Amino acid sequence: MSGSEAADAKKLVRSASGLRMVPELRAARSPFGLDEPPWVPDKECPRCMQCDTKFDFITRKHHCRRCGKCFCDKCCSKKVPLPRMCFVDPVRQCAECALISQKETEFYDKQLKVLMNGASFFVTLGTSDKSELMVCRLSNNQRYLVLDGNSRYEIEIVQISTVQILTEGFTPGEKDIHTYTSLLESQHITEGGNTRAIGMILQYKVPGSEELTQMKFTASEDYSSNKKLSASWLAAMHKVSKGGLRKSLQGAL
Repeated sequence: MSGSEAADAKKLVRSASGLRMVPELRAARSPFGLDEPPWVPDKECPRCMQCDTKFDFITRKHHCRRCGKCFCDKCCSKKVPLPRMCFVDPVRQCAECALISQKETEFYDKQLKVLMNGASFFVTLGTSDKSELMVCRLSNNQRYLVLDGNSRYEIEIVQISTVQILTEGFTPGEKDIHTYTSLLESQHITEGGNTRAIGMILQYKVPGSEELTQMKFTASEDYSSNKKLSASWLAAMHKVSKGGLRKSLQGAL
C-alpha cells in the first residue's frame, strides 16, 4: 500500500448536526473537506437571521449545518447532501448554503470521479528535455496526485502552489492559438466553449524544501479517446479551483 492510500480507515461519528463518516486520523482528511461550524447559541438569536421572524413556541429555530446560523423552518427547510463535511445523509441548510452545496455535489458526483479514475500524460520534470508517459490520478483519500509510469511520484495537494492549464483555441479564420492560462483566473475552459485543455504546468514544494519543483503535463496524441479523457481530467482540475472548493485548499490549486 502506498503512502497516499495509507491510514484511510474511517469511523462513524454523531454530532448535533447528524451522522458523519470521517477518517480516524485527522491528518488523513481530504483537503476538500470542511469543519462543522459552531452553532450560533440559541440565546443570541431571538429572530430568524434571514427573514427576522420572531421565534416562539410555534415558530421553532433551526441551525444551518453548513454556516451554523439560526433560521426559521421556512428559511432553512432544505435538506441537501454535504459531502465536504462527510455527512452520511442530506442535512438541513439555509437557502444560500443549499445552493452552494448543490453545486459542490455535482463536483463530487462527476469531476471528482474523473480525477480519481485518472488519465495519461507525457510528464516532464523541471527543465528536462525528456518526458515520460504516466497515468495521473487523485488518490482515494483525495490528498495526493499519484503519477505512475516507469517512475512514480506522489504530490500532496496542499503542497501545490500554482497550476496553469495549457489550452488550444479554435478561432474561426485563424490558426490554432496555444496559450498558458492561470487556473485560478481562467474562464477559457468551459463546456461547449471554443478551447480545449491539452496540458498543465504544476509547481509544488517537496516536503523539507522551500524551493518549487515544476512538472509539465502534455496530453497524449495517440488516440482520440485518450485526448478526450485527458481533456476531461484537466477540466476537472480547473473545476477544483474555479468554485468555492478552492477556499479549502489553503492557497493550493
